[in-house]
Amino acid sequence: MNILQINASARSEGANSTRIANTVVTRLQAANPDATLTVRDLAKTPHPVLDEAALGALFTPAEQRSPEQAARVALDDGLIAELQAADVIVLGVPMYNFGIPVQLKAWVDAVARSGVTFRYTANGPEGLVKGKKVYVALARGGRYRGTELDSQVPHLKAFLGFLGMTDVHFIYAEGFAMGAEAAEQALAEADQDIAIALA
Repeated sequence: MNILQINASARSEGANSTRIANTVVTRLQAANPDATLTVRDLAKTPHPVLDEAALGALFTPAEQRSPEQAARVALDDGLIAELQAADVIVLGVPMYNFGIPVQLKAWVDAVARSGVTFRYTANGPEGLVKGKKVYVALARGGRYRGTELDSQVPHLKAFLGFLGMTDVHFIYAEGFAMGAEAAEQALAEADQDIAIALA
């Protein structure tokens, strides 16, 4: 089993979303001692955002790219290769202003590539990243599960499904900003979600 852990917090240390993701990975490794782990920390190694230069590089035929364009596309290629090689993906996702962090959006933009991770057919789009199991560790200061303010889950479910990943489990740790007791409850609820997801 190849595990890819993606830590999307802006903090490289002490992030609750990373803490929950680490717990998921530790339990996966305990159940699969031969598993390999790749950790992509988007705070320590942030991926460049999709800008005009990146678009220009992506839409230039490979043989016509400048060295700078080739280097920019290679950065995305690396993330795509990690995703394709993984059997299990664990995402550590904090909530920032009701959405996903910009660090994770840059990763999303990098791995969504027509003809590689998805394609358009006569019947509509088809995801090409299939057979993966995904665990999304969500950490929030407030409590948004099942409410209209939770834009993260619909967004991530739609994106992952678009790429072909439909076996997705969401783990909620909510209320970290609501006091010590609420923070303890957040960890306990996340622990319950993990147990159900890994059962």
